[in-house]
Amino acid sequence: MSDTVSQPRLLVVDDDQTFGQVLGRALERRGFCVQIATDIPGALARAAEAPPQYAVLDLSLPESSGLALIAQLKHLDPGVRIVVLTGYASVATAVEAIKLGAVHYLAKPANADDVVASLGRVAGNPEIEVAQQPPSVSRVEWEHIQRVLAEHGGNVSATARALRMHRRTLQRKLVKRPAQQ
Repeated sequence: MSDTVSQPRLLVVDDDQTFGQVLGRALERRGFCVQIATDIPGALARAAEAPPQYAVLDLSLPESSGLALIAQLKHLDPGVRIVVLTGYASVATAVEAIKLGAVHYLAKPANADDVVASLGRVAGNPEIEVAQQPPSVSRVEWEHIQRVLAEHGGNVSATARALRMHRRTLQRKLVKRPAQQ
């Protein structure tokens, strides 16, 4: 059995409990001492007990966005390295995650090796491929909704008002997968 005192502490926050456990076990096999939470209060409680050196946050959590957790974890330990992992990737949320202090942003499906590589990144990649075609109208709409949602702290009602859209219409759009580039 390995010594958990010398292992780097990593917090996984994902509302999909099964996914969180599978990712947690895979990261334990890669040398991390993993704690798992399914919501923001649980994540903050675990982080207060033992501030993590690393965190993997799901963007979409039940009561709020995982973006809201970034500043709180940074307050506990300014050196924490955070990766935002999401099935609903958008440029707006990626930019916000980085501005708030995340070191990387990954779209699901991502495996444990991708997560570990992202946690270790210290610089951007100037060789990344640039898209040759503009995004579709539905993708632009998705990106705009995500940006306005981030501006309103994940509050769907406030976002609907800002977009002059009925709240239920916005909720239906948020449940759908983002349009492909």
